[in-house]
Amino acid sequence: MSFLNSLISGISLGSIYAIIALGYTMVYGIAKMLNFAHGDVIMVGAYICFFAVSRFSLPPLLGVLVAVVVCTILGMTIEKLAYAPLRSAPSLAVLITAIGVSYFLQNAALLLWSPNPKVFPDFFKSVGRDGEAHTGLALGPLRISYVTLVTILVCLAIMAALTFFINNGKLGKAMRACSEDKDAARLMGINVNTTISATFAIGSGLAAIAGVLYMSAYPTLVPTTGSMPGIKAFTAAVFGGIGSIPGAFLGGLLLGVIEIFAKAYISTQLSDAVVFAVLIVVLLVKPSGLLGKVIREKV
Repeated sequence: MSFLNSLISGISLGSIYAIIALGYTMVYGIAKMLNFAHGDVIMVGAYICFFAVSRFSLPPLLGVLVAVVVCTILGMTIEKLAYAPLRSAPSLAVLITAIGVSYFLQNAALLLWSPNPKVFPDFFKSVGRDGEAHTGLALGPLRISYVTLVTILVCLAIMAALTFFINNGKLGKAMRACSEDKDAARLMGINVNTTISATFAIGSGLAAIAGVLYMSAYPTLVPTTGSMPGIKAFTAAVFGGIGSIPGAFLGGLLLGVIEIFAKAYISTQLSDAVVFAVLIVVLLVKPSGLLGKVIREKV
């Protein structure tokens, strides 16, 4: 039964990576930019939710909503100030700018909220009739925490809603058009700048949700909290095929399962090395990722 426990834990962690990876893959698919500050938006969302609930005594759901709104505005601001002026710049300039924005957010968090770790509240604890706190379900030897259940369900709901939005919504169709050819989309009357800003807004809002879910599972909150999940989620996006929304979902799930199984059956210290080794092997066999498309350019 430990195998099933590990599998469920891996799917839960992978669901968080998938939600974060959606932000990377949407921005790259439409704007052809790698937003390496995305991981730090996760951290900001977690801090906003933490203070909204612990200091201002807001209900957890309202605290999550506040975090989503703040991160959405933050994502649009970052795009407008840092990335919009670089639309025609070389990719290296965008990459350096993204790293700079990442360090700016981390150091701003250090100044605003101090480097002292904060313990994220447990939103999913319930009190039973016996008066004791319960944090999950027990099905024989199988243990499933409420955090795990909520994380998986939220990920599935986000994937379904985002897929429907991209395929059927007016803005979603505009995003697909910009992803194919920005110049042609502009000629068809699509506001490319607004579409890219909306992409950053959606990705940053999802980052806030992922930050809350991640901190609910791993409750130690510090200004560098988002760095490693951000890197792993970017790895998941590349793993699944960056630019592909189903690829981000598949890559995130597989990455989470691989990481948890590596910790359980190989070594806790070597789990990250195993994850990145699997990524290298996959890219050697299929450079575009599992669900990525090979784009041939005519010269």
